[in-house]
Amino acid sequence: MPTASTNWTRPETLAALHIYFQLSFGQLHRNQPKIKELASWIGRTPSSVALKLVNFASQDPQIIARGLSGMANASKLDKAIWHELQAHWDPVALEAAADYEKLAKNHGVVPDEDIVQELPNFAEGKTRTASVQVRVNQARFRKSVLASYGGTCCISGLQHEKLVIASHIVPWRMDTKNRLNPQNGLCLSALHDKAYDQGLITVMPDFTVRISGRLKALKEDSFMADALLRFEGKSITLPERFRPAPEFLAFHARAFGFMD
Repeated sequence: MPTASTNWTRPETLAALHIYFQLSFGQLHRNQPKIKELASWIGRTPSSVALKLVNFASQDPQIIARGLSGMANASKLDKAIWHELQAHWDPVALEAAADYEKLAKNHGVVPDEDIVQELPNFAEGKTRTASVQVRVNQARFRKSVLASYGGTCCISGLQHEKLVIASHIVPWRMDTKNRLNPQNGLCLSALHDKAYDQGLITVMPDFTVRISGRLKALKEDSFMADALLRFEGKSITLPERFRPAPEFLAFHARAFGFMD
């Protein structure tokens, strides 16, 4: 293994940020395969890479609030990149992905192979290259949202990776600056995702569920009552990190008439 310099470079730090998006807090340890792999690429120990990811976690207010910050050794570069990420999410996330991909390709590895294998469908009418990139970015968004929510629907509690969806709060087509931002996402069951997309339900900025009057009128439908209506006014289960941004939630609620 080559010997790395003591100080982390920006590309190394961004490559670490890229895998931070994909892992749950509980996976930030030296035995995690992605951490071990990145460590071998940049000539550092798995413990060093794991600590770098914990440093990112220590910048997340939600992690800090839960008392899970662990070690507080974030460098000036770590803090600067985290601040930059909050201000310009997609450009920083894309730069991080590019730095990770460069390292992977230099070591003969297909970058994000696990993500590529589960690419979602994409809209017609784009060039193949552009379409593939859209699909990759959608899959990255899904990975980061599901990692944050533990693959669990935040409304119903359903846990099954084939039955939950990373739902954009502000739609993909309407906000080009936060397409990759997991704070613009909710993990929902396929049913709740469809209802959310159609504006039949929303999540308010205080993280409580609201149901459209169109559904409430169907209160005699036992399935509807059990699957949707019973969640009126209930709080969603918040993710362990990347809490949905209230401003995004307010956008959806206003768009469908739940807020003035």
